[in-house]
Amino acid sequence: MADQEVSDRGNAPPDEAAGTDTGTEAGRQAELAELEDRWRRSVADLDNFRKRVLRDSGHLVEAERARVAAQWLPVLDNLELALRHAESDPGSIVEGVRAVRDQALAVLNRLGYPRRDDTGEAFDPALHEAVATVESPDVPAGTVVEVVRPGYGEQDRLLRPASVVVAKRAP
Repeated sequence: MADQEVSDRGNAPPDEAAGTDTGTEAGRQAELAELEDRWRRSVADLDNFRKRVLRDSGHLVEAERARVAAQWLPVLDNLELALRHAESDPGSIVEGVRAVRDQALAVLNRLGYPRRDDTGEAFDPALHEAVATVESPDVPAGTVVEVVRPGYGEQDRLLRPASVVVAKRAP
């Protein structure tokens, strides 16, 4: 019977097992207060971390925007130079505009978005946007026969798909 009494006391809620011992109750209250304080501090730390991450990510985005914009400044400078000389020889203006275009293409390439030349490639809806089809007996159906607007980037990092004309079977 004594074993039964001990076992019942072991299954009883903590307050009943301790009886009316106020020292144990005060210890539990102190432990509860400490746990609540740690919980509140953890919540505050998490909130501060969230705010810091938001602030830091904003700084990173702004720094990246400035880096990309700085790469375009020489292109803009050369366009303004071409406009200043617009009254001179038209042939040299055309050459200057081509040079500026090449400079812009180089910037896109450095940023990881090379210009795609997809003429003769098989049509891929992940890389191409078909704007027309034409019958072409000398080219297999589904082949890109003309690029209307070039695409930029690779398959895994596509900035813009190419707008293309695709060959279809002759009836």
